[in-house]
Amino acid sequence: MSSTGPHAPTINSSHFKDFQTEGEPLNLVSAAQSLTKFASKKIARGNAFRQIHSNPELFSVIPRGATRYRAALYFADGMVNAYQIRQWYEPLRQLSESIPLVVIVRNPRTAIALQKECPLPVYFARTIGDIENILESQQIDAVFYVNQNIRNFQMMRFNDPAHVFICHGESEKAYMWSNQLKAYDYVFSAGLAAQERLGKNLNRFDVQDRTRLVGRPQIDVDYDAPVTLNPSLPTVLYAPTWEGDRPSMRYGSVVSHGVDLIDSLVKDGGFNIIFRPHPRSGINDARYSEALKSLHARLDEADKTSSATLYYDDSPQWGWQWANSDLGITDISAVSYDYLATGKPLFITKPLSTEATVDDSPALLRVPGLSAADAAEAPRIIRDRLLSKDNSYNDLVEHYFGDTTRGASMQRFIDASLEIINETHVLNKEAGRA
Repeated sequence: MSSTGPHAPTINSSHFKDFQTEGEPLNLVSAAQSLTKFASKKIARGNAFRQIHSNPELFSVIPRGATRYRAALYFADGMVNAYQIRQWYEPLRQLSESIPLVVIVRNPRTAIALQKECPLPVYFARTIGDIENILESQQIDAVFYVNQNIRNFQMMRFNDPAHVFICHGESEKAYMWSNQLKAYDYVFSAGLAAQERLGKNLNRFDVQDRTRLVGRPQIDVDYDAPVTLNPSLPTVLYAPTWEGDRPSMRYGSVVSHGVDLIDSLVKDGGFNIIFRPHPRSGINDARYSEALKSLHARLDEADKTSSATLYYDDSPQWGWQWANSDLGITDISAVSYDYLATGKPLFITKPLSTEATVDDSPALLRVPGLSAADAAEAPRIIRDRLLSKDNSYNDLVEHYFGDTTRGASMQRFIDASLEIINETHVLNKEAGRA
């Protein structure tokens, strides 16, 4: 394996230090595998740079005149976190019908991938100078962010745009009241519950002034289902989150609940199953990864002979699952609140880890929980719930999302965005910066 040119990887003995624990002998096999992976990534990155430089008309377009960009979404991540931006494609596309909008990315391989699938123009900013170039040549009055990547601060150093955190879904995770939110000019939240959450957990943060309630515009988007379900059977969506990267974020239920849950539903045979694990599942915990592989194989094998549809869902779109399921089982994550907005029956798993941060929120107090001990009894529990007449959460849905009638959230998102963009433009014009 070799590569030439300015982006070819350079590897020396110092790289082995990354794979050796102090005081322990170096595992040469593990180190060699890691270095091979490291080199492959470097080569792929170099190839991506060359592809971008060969096609500037796709990645560095600078519009002029009335077509100049008025807003941007900033995404500094790799494609492992593409799920965070994909859910915003359609809301941003609809916003772009009113003002020109661009997606600014920092990772070359992400730029290439998004250019193929994103409905918005993609601008690759390799350096801060590239960011300065697009900000100076355009009229970008608002920049949106879907996550808390540390490289967000490289964009947030610029004063002219309003910096708006739109997140990638509401939840009761501690992430939702991170002190980092204070860095943004505005935080787009779904409903009153989010304002209460921020007011309770953030000091010196003016909730009323700094937040805008926009509902969940994703519920107003239609997605095509990649699978045909057996229409004669009820469909259960099991959508667990990942294992987390620290004790307070250990909400994932694949190991604690998922194996017994899926096994009991498959053996019962009376339910279609959509199993949708979080895209980052298994990256930090080998047990989590192995459990996913086992469940994938279990569903694929059982689906060959079952009258039920048993689907391991790794499709790129998140949203079609809501419309095509009758009951949801989720962890404490944004998925639970997306599903709550449908008004359909829902269970939220109880974390097995005592270190996971769990807030006594209205949703967690009202929505039935599912313990690890109950996972094997899922068929009975689910049937009882589907037959129950007390599955309505209309008041809770309104508290978390506001008006959820068709199109209401999308319109609130567009209206709030345009208001901030226009107000910022006036401020910049008065200061002589527009």
